[in-house]
Amino acid sequence: MAEHRKFHFSTLEQLRDEIARLGVDINLSDDLTVLARPVAVGNLYAPNAFAVLPMEGCDCLQDGSPSELTRRRYLRLFGGGAGLIWWEACAVVPEGRANPRQMMLTEGNLRSFTELVRGTKREAALQNSPGHRPVSILQLTHSGRYSRPNSHRPEPIIPQNDPILDPLSGVTENTPLATDEYLASLPEKYARSAVLAREAGFDGVDIKSCHRYLFSELLASHTREGIYGGSFENRTRLLLDTVRAVREAVGDDFIIACRFNVFDAHPYPYGFGSAKDDPWSFDPGEPMELVQLLRMENVQLLSNSAGNPYYIYPQVTRPFDTSSLGIPVPREDPLESVARLFAFTAAVQQAAPDIPVAGNGYSWLRQFLPYAGAANLKNGKCSFVGLGRSSFAYPQAPRDILSGRGMKEGNCCVTCSKCTQIMRDHGKTGCVVRDSEVYAPLYRCARESAEARERSAEL
Repeated sequence: MAEHRKFHFSTLEQLRDEIARLGVDINLSDDLTVLARPVAVGNLYAPNAFAVLPMEGCDCLQDGSPSELTRRRYLRLFGGGAGLIWWEACAVVPEGRANPRQMMLTEGNLRSFTELVRGTKREAALQNSPGHRPVSILQLTHSGRYSRPNSHRPEPIIPQNDPILDPLSGVTENTPLATDEYLASLPEKYARSAVLAREAGFDGVDIKSCHRYLFSELLASHTREGIYGGSFENRTRLLLDTVRAVREAVGDDFIIACRFNVFDAHPYPYGFGSAKDDPWSFDPGEPMELVQLLRMENVQLLSNSAGNPYYIYPQVTRPFDTSSLGIPVPREDPLESVARLFAFTAAVQQAAPDIPVAGNGYSWLRQFLPYAGAANLKNGKCSFVGLGRSSFAYPQAPRDILSGRGMKEGNCCVTCSKCTQIMRDHGKTGCVVRDSEVYAPLYRCARESAEARERSAEL
C-alpha cells in the first residue's frame, strides 16, 4: 500500500510509468474505437459504451418532482453523448427519502417526469444526431439508515444495529429495527414506482442495493433475526422478492437493473463481501453468488460499487485528490483505489458474461480515463465505462471523446470532494469548480448553514 498522492500526470506515458511502478492492475489502450460500439441492454441498444452513473442532485421540489435545476442537469447529461443515463436515486416511499429534496415519482407528479423524459430525448438527438437515443434507467431506492425526509434531522430506518455506523447516523438506543412486516410491504411499493417509471417513458429501473442504504444493509444483516436476516438466503430475500414483484408489474420488455455493493470494507458481521477476519480483504463468495441469483431473475443490467461514502473510507467508493471536511486522507495511492474498483467490475462481468456491467472508478483519471475504459472494454472487464462525478463536471465528455476531439483537461473533474461536501451539508449538489457560476454560491450557502447548525449544537 502506497501513500496518497494527488493527480500529477501531464502525459499518458507518465501515467503508464506510475501504474508500472505501483504494480497495480490498470491497463491503458490507445485504440478508443471500442468506446463507440453499441451495447445491448435488454431489448434495446445503447448507442455507445459510456454510461452516466447515478449522482444525486438533492435539488428536486418538495413533492419529489424535478426542479429547474434538476431539468438543467439532465438536459446537459443527455446532450453530452453517453449511451446510458442512469438517473439518480428516486425514493419509493416518503419515509425512505434521504433528504427533503430527493427525487420521488408519484401519481401526482407523473406529468412533470414525463415531460422531462421527453425533453431529454429531444436534447440527446439535438446535440448528437437524430438517431442518438440513450438508454434511460431510473434508480429506485429506500434510504434506510440514511433516511432524512423532513429536515436536517436523521430519521433512520435500520434492519440491524451496527456499533460502528449507529453513532454516525443518528441511531440511538430508542431507534427500533424495521419489522419484517414493514420490509415485506416494500416490493409492492417498488413495483408501483416501476409502473410509473414505465409510464413516464423510462426504459427501466434499478433496484438500488449499494452504499449501505436499506437493501445494501440487508445484504449484510448477519445479526438480524427473522426471515430477512442471518442466512444468505434471508439476507437476499427482499432484493429478490422486489425484482420479482417489479418484473410481474412491468412485464418482460422493461429493463430491470441492479447497482449493488460488491464490497463494503466493513467488519463482519456488519459488512457484505468482506472477509470475516479482515474487513479490507475481499471475499467474492456471496457477491458472486448474488450475481448468479440476479441472472436467474432476468436482471438485464448490473453495476458494481463498494464502500460507504458516509463512512471514513470514501476512497473505496470514490478515489479522490482532496477529502471531504473531517475525513482523513487515506494511506493509499488513488491508483490502488481505482484498480480495486476495476477488479470488482471485472469479477462481476466474468460472473455474468451475458449481462452488460457498468464499471466505476474512472473520474480520478481525468483526461486519461478513455484509455483505461477502452482497455477494460477490450479485455472483457466491463460493458460500460461509468462516469459519476466526472459527469457533474464535464457532462459533454462522451461527445468530445467519440468525436475525436478528446477530453479537455480544463473541463475535467478534479476530485476535490466539494460535490460530496454539499450533500453532507444538506445542499444542492453539482460541480463547484467546473460549473462554478451555479454551484459555487450553493456550496457557500450550504457550508454556512452547516456551520451555523454546528455552532447551535455546541450551545
